[in-house]
Parts: sequence; structure tokens; C-alpha cells
Amino acid sequence: MAPDAWHEVRRTARRTLTVIGLVLATALGLLLVYATRRVLVWILVAVFFAVALNPAVDWMQQHVPRCRRWLATLVVFLAVFALLGGLGALFVVPLVHQGARIADELPRFVEQVQSGDGPIGRLSERYHIVEHVRANAEPLREHVAGLGGPTVAVARGAAITAAAIVTIFVLSYLMVLQAPKVTGSLLALLPARRAERARRLGHECARTITGYLTGNLLISVIAGTGTFIALTVLGVPFAPLIALFVGITDLIPLVGATIGAVVAVLAGFTQSMTAGIVLIVFFVVYQQVENHLLQPVIFARTVKLNPLTVLISILIGVELAGIAGALLAIPVAAMIQIVVRDLWGEHRRRAAAAGGGPDRSADDTGPAGTGRDTAPPDEAGAAGPAGAG
Repeated sequence: MAPDAWHEVRRTARRTLTVIGLVLATALGLLLVYATRRVLVWILVAVFFAVALNPAVDWMQQHVPRCRRWLATLVVFLAVFALLGGLGALFVVPLVHQGARIADELPRFVEQVQSGDGPIGRLSERYHIVEHVRANAEPLREHVAGLGGPTVAVARGAAITAAAIVTIFVLSYLMVLQAPKVTGSLLALLPARRAERARRLGHECARTITGYLTGNLLISVIAGTGTFIALTVLGVPFAPLIALFVGITDLIPLVGATIGAVVAVLAGFTQSMTAGIVLIVFFVVYQQVENHLLQPVIFARTVKLNPLTVLISILIGVELAGIAGALLAIPVAAMIQIVVRDLWGEHRRRAAAAGGGPDRSADDTGPAGTGRDTAPPDEAGAAGPAGAG
């Protein structure tokens, strides 16, 4: 075989092996991602919360004398735990109290069902609940006896959820604690100009996540307040407790508002048929207003996104990743916007430098467009193509 033909065969074989290796490496990477998808989601959520809490730690470290990083991180996380514990107590304590009250009144509810008196009795009589239960007593008993498997699955899911919460908090704590060292090590690998640019982009992305959390909390407060007013006007019992539940579940993307609405509507039907129907109409209208007005407008102000972009990003996130996609869609879209604006500004700067024109890209490098052209008039005039006067 001629030497040239032999070299060509070796070159073709080397390229083929390289392509096969890349394909195998890609398949192995995708398999690894799929196998560890649950842990990767936990890490992603931990990064989300770490970025949101890091500004508070930085502020405390800068404004409190002799406050070390570990102490500022500990105080911020203890404050978060106290806030969550307070919300839990605000919800659980009335729930336990009202649960004991319902248990005390349970015989009266049973009597109303049997006699057809009261709102519960009238509902039972209208839909023939007692006759249905009696006619299906044996299947219901067998169904209850077979709930062992689903109960174990629910207990397993609860254990996994508890482990996820603990893991996410621990990861967030360590990320915030080690943030200066990690970011410093990464930025040290870059040239000074690029390091400053990366630091600015990271700051803007962190501010975006903080704005998203602030906007989400504001929407939940509006949902809880509106629910409380509606329940109070209709005379539904336990209105503060149900409104608090609706506000908390509204924090959950995609399904949270529906869960809260179902509980509130069921409570309304226990009061009267009219109250239940009015609450159905209220929540249908409110969820349309929240999804198509409140979320786009509030997130447009807190995350600096166009309302149309907010709505499109939520739809795409839900379609791609369900609840996790809905949670991350808005901040991810905002961060993409920040990076694209920065890249576009850098492109215009280089194009202006290559063409000999004035550099006006500073107007586009910042997310808020706050830059200004600082070139002196004589330099700007001399740099233009017709500036050689």
C-alpha cells in the first residue's frame, strides 16, 4: 500500500474512533444525568436558594462590625428557619385546635347526615350519599383494607421529601458559606477584564433571583388576602386558617393555587351551596387574573422581564420540566436576557473598534442600559471614517 494511502486510512480510522468516543461519552453523560436526576434537581434548587440568600449574608458581613462569614451565614439561615417555623406554627396550631373542635362536633355532623338537617345533611340528602355508602359498603371495606400499599408509598414519598428538604438546606448553607472562596477561585482563572465582567453578570443574575422570590411572595400575599376577604364575606368558618393555607400553597408553582382553591371550595360547600358556587367562580376568575395579569406585571417589575416573555417562559418551563420548570422558568429567562444583552454589547463594542467608529456599546452592556459613551468629542470625531478633518 502506498504511504499516502496508508496515512489516509490511519487518518480516517482516527476520526472514526474519535466520533465513536464522543458518542459514547455523550451517551454515558446522559445516562449519568438520568441516573442522578433527583440529586441534580436538589443541587439546582439549593443553588437557587443560595444565590437568593447570599446578598443578605454579604450585607450583614459588610455592615455588622467584626462579623465573620460563618456567623453571618448562621444568623441568616437561623432567621429563615425562624420565619418558616413561625409560618408553620401559625398554620399548625390553629389546625390542631380546629381539628379538635371538628372531632368534638363530629357526632353532630353524623346526626345531621342521618337526619338530613343542616348544610351537610342537605348535601347528603340531595346526592344520596348515605344510600350510596350502604350500597357499596363491601367494596369500600375491601378498598380500605387494600390501602396498605399506597400508604407505604405515601410514607416513602414523605421520607424522600424530608430528606430532600434537609439536603437542600445543608447544600445551600455550605454554598453560601463557601461562596467567596469558590467565586474567587473561578474568577482567578480569568483575565482581569473578563473576571470583572463575569462578576458583574453574576451580581445581576443573583439580583434577578432575589427579585423573583420577592415577586412570588407578593403574589402569595395577594392570593391569601383575597381568599380571606371572600371567605369572610360568605361567612365560611375558619377563614384565616384557610386563607393562610391558600397563600402558602400559592408559592408552589403550577399546582399550588389549585390545591388551595379545592380546600377553600370544599369548606364553602360545608357552609352552603351558594358559598361553594361563589368560591368556585372566585377562584376561577382569580387564577386567570393571577396567571395572565399579576404574574406578568409583578415579575416584569421585580425581574425586569417583559410580561409577554414572563408568560412564554412559564409555558415553556412547564412543558419541559413540570413543577421544577415552572419554578425556574422566570429566573432562567431573566438570566438568559442578561447574558444575551452583555454578549450583544460586547459584539457592538468589537464591531465599533474594528470599524474605527466610536464605541457606543456601553449603552447595551448593562442589563438596565445605564451605560454612557464617555469618549471625548474630539476623539469620537477623529475616530469616525470621515473624522480626519
